[in-house]
Amino acid sequence: MEETISLRELFETLRKRFWLIVLITALATIVSGVVSYFVLTPIYQASTQILVNQAKSTQQLYNYNEVQTNVQLINTYSVIIKSPTILEKVREELNLDRTVDELNEQIQVTSEKDSQVFSVTVQDPDPAMAVKIANKTADVFKNEIVKIMNIDNVTILSKAEVKENQDPVKPKPLLNIAIAFVVGLMAGVGLAFLLEYLDNTLKTEIDIEKHLELPVLGSVSVISSQKTKKASTSVNVQKARGETVGR
Repeated sequence: MEETISLRELFETLRKRFWLIVLITALATIVSGVVSYFVLTPIYQASTQILVNQAKSTQQLYNYNEVQTNVQLINTYSVIIKSPTILEKVREELNLDRTVDELNEQIQVTSEKDSQVFSVTVQDPDPAMAVKIANKTADVFKNEIVKIMNIDNVTILSKAEVKENQDPVKPKPLLNIAIAFVVGLMAGVGLAFLLEYLDNTLKTEIDIEKHLELPVLGSVSVISSQKTKKASTSVNVQKARGETVGR
């Protein structure tokens, strides 16, 4: 016989394991909050924008093919700006106590679609240091690209600045807590159904009729120890009274 589960049984399982679900959800949420606020190091971000053109031409004020070539070269500039040639000078001029590889991991270079402008974004636990690295990287790139390629028209459109009351870009405590709440809730519900599935004991008449397919002819009520104690005390009192009357 195929076994089916009704919606009522699902809700009954959730009700029975309600406190387990609440405990797991609360534990996951609290742990996420503690880790996000007190364990993880806040990371701040600073960005600067750079415009790069080929060597200036005196023949035309605007050349479409030249612009398209510059756009295609953005990927090349992105590689150059994160190369040891640039980052080693940045590290030396700022006297940074980190390797070039570690500095490379802090820097991201992105460009707008079909644009000659790209952004240099730096993430660092110190917001002021993130600004220094971003600006210094742009300056070193502007000076060194003339030697590396035939480029003499590099413009820094916007420099990174330290903002007041700047919020870290990561971690996001509220987002982490929300995710932990959902994951904890799902884990709690899943564990509740797993325990219910593994529990093969028969507790009620309905369980007997469902699993054994046998009718229930009668049942024995559970007598609590407190009622048994009261009944025993009452019998003893009656015996004592009977002995007193007999005398």
